[in-house]
Amino acid sequence: MPKGFIVAIDGTAGSGKSTTARKAAEILGFFYLDTGAMYRAITWKIIKSKIDLCDSDSLKELVAKTKIDFNKENKIRLDGKEVSEQIRRPAVDRMVSQVSVLPLVRKKMVVEQKRFAKNRNVICEGRDIGSVVFPHANLKLYLDCDLKERAKRRAKELKEKGIKVTAKEIKENFYERDYIDSTRAHSPLKKMPDAIYLDTTNLTIENEVKIVIDLIKAKFKIRKLTTKIPTPGVYRAKRDKQPKTIKK
Repeated sequence: MPKGFIVAIDGTAGSGKSTTARKAAEILGFFYLDTGAMYRAITWKIIKSKIDLCDSDSLKELVAKTKIDFNKENKIRLDGKEVSEQIRRPAVDRMVSQVSVLPLVRKKMVVEQKRFAKNRNVICEGRDIGSVVFPHANLKLYLDCDLKERAKRRAKELKEKGIKVTAKEIKENFYERDYIDSTRAHSPLKKMPDAIYLDTTNLTIENEVKIVIDLIKAKFKIRKLTTKIPTPGVYRAKRDKQPKTIKK
């Protein structure tokens, strides 16, 4: 398999992007680039530093001195320390979209993301992967899911980790994040015309992973598709499908 094959996965918060991308990458032997974790890591640092997001000088200095990378287990490290658990805390959930919208933060992250992907087969997920980071990706996907179902899944996930957050709180947070991400002036969340739309509402993670892997294999022309596509309306591989605009 040649190097330099890039899969760009964008989509709404909690739609299954991270888990699907990670599992598909593990199976195929690709590098999984979790850009969301990168933004969460710098958000965690800002929270710890107690820097006001309006203090541009302090933010610029913090961003310049921040080092983000991944260890051998592909867990994210912030300034040399693994922070994969800390970045999933509710405090980060509440603030990450506000940090991600900052141009100076996005500029640094995009440069780092391109560096991580150089000369690798990569599955990368985020909000502006197919539009800004890798506009010429070999395969582009846009994952979406019913808001109520997304909140339900995340509440279950956090409960298993001992974190108490109600589905209602998560739903409100997801709504806010989707609104901020899709309406920001710089690198907004949007489905690109050449991206395949995948509605994950009625899919299990296993279904999602199989679909993504088969789409990648189809691009590589390794073998015929083996996935049994779910009923119409669940898996929508349509290039003209656009997500609903979020309004406040």
